[in-house]
Amino acid sequence: MDLRPWARFWNRISFGAWQGLEDALRGRTPDTVYQRMGPEEAEIFSKGVEGFTRGAANALAEGYDLARHRKVLDVGGGTGSFLRFILAKHPRLQATLFELPKTAAVARKALAEASGPPIEIVEGDALKGPLPEGHDLVIVANLVHYFGPDKSRTLLRNARKAAAPRGRIAVVDFWTDPTHTQPTLAALVAGEFAVLQPEGDVYSFDEGKAWLEETGWKVLETRPLAGPQSVILGEAISSHRAEEQARRGCPASLS
Repeated sequence: MDLRPWARFWNRISFGAWQGLEDALRGRTPDTVYQRMGPEEAEIFSKGVEGFTRGAANALAEGYDLARHRKVLDVGGGTGSFLRFILAKHPRLQATLFELPKTAAVARKALAEASGPPIEIVEGDALKGPLPEGHDLVIVANLVHYFGPDKSRTLLRNARKAAAPRGRIAVVDFWTDPTHTQPTLAALVAGEFAVLQPEGDVYSFDEGKAWLEETGWKVLETRPLAGPQSVILGEAISSHRAEEQARRGCPASLS
């Protein structure tokens, strides 16, 4: 595995950001590190994240039954590494990458240099929506940790609106136990997220599952991927059922 992109990320972006940890924890971060990046830093950021998370991307492609799907949407998927691993094993799938314009530019360059089936790139903001519709698998990988609970619910709700009937979602992140202390590395990277985004943090499996249930998904299972990363898998429930439960103030049932 080539760790040079991750080393460049730590040197150019992460190390300097950590100097502001106290301000971040005291809520004094004026804007996000990402907002201050120029094109060169944006490319270093995207490729560094890809380098660190490629193990989880490969584990999802290897361990999850993708034969049941035909169209995959990766929301906030960076340079498309999760999709590239998936398409390497299932080239018949149609794949769409949804990203902010700055990252989409990096992804276009990276994908143009890579071999494999085509990946459509759509620009937009996942919190504002709408997301491209009709996909029967939605991947939300390493994105929730940039947001607080309210924005995370908005993100998952937008993903539900875009999913095909009975579509599934795979939410990959540094999920922890209820105390937010295990796995240890997942707990430690909470500091990294705090200095990159004003609301950045790690969350527990219980929190993630609750957000899914509140936004129209039925939780199916959780499973480890690689290192400190895991995935929560869910399935879209019918909009009629979701609306009825919302009126009653109930989360989606697991039955």
